[in-house]
Amino acid sequence: MDAFTTYSGKIAVIPGDDIDTDRIIPARFLTRVNRSGYGELLFNDVRGPEFILDQPDASGTTIMVVGTNFGCGSSREHAVWAIQQAGYKAVIARRTPDSPGYSDIFRQNAANCGLLLGEVTNEDHAILVAAGTGSEATVDLPAQTVSVGDSIVPFDINPVTKQALIEGLDLIGTTLVYENRITEYEATHNSFAPAV
Repeated sequence: MDAFTTYSGKIAVIPGDDIDTDRIIPARFLTRVNRSGYGELLFNDVRGPEFILDQPDASGTTIMVVGTNFGCGSSREHAVWAIQQAGYKAVIARRTPDSPGYSDIFRQNAANCGLLLGEVTNEDHAILVAAGTGSEATVDLPAQTVSVGDSIVPFDINPVTKQALIEGLDLIGTTLVYENRITEYEATHNSFAPAV
């Protein structure tokens, strides 16, 4: 997994709350036997001239700005893969007192796959939305900020996920940080096997 510290790109503002995983990647595409080819299927069933990602301003965007409860619905890593394979490096969602920025399962899948998810307040979300699709932005993970125009917006992220992203560690990599200790333990302990 690639390490993430700072990233600059253009934002795409995806309007609406409660965008579920079936909208992100329809269930009928989940039968593929490999992990590639999902980027072209991102938001497949809502694409068209009126959809924001199909409008000229969205060309080349790599940072999504979304509403609340993004990624709700059924669990599928495919939704994260589709976002990443379509070229998106980070997603910034609006958090309210009544709704998180992301569903818990989507949040964990994103962390496992190395997709940065940040959460901002209503007021800060309004700044990003006002900047508009196509605006240049910089995501600074160590500082936990998104800069757009003259504005610097703070975002929240789980500290464990933040550190794993900065170090470029997936779940296996996080375990292998302790490889020497695991090897030492395995060398001094016999495996238990019940007597037959």
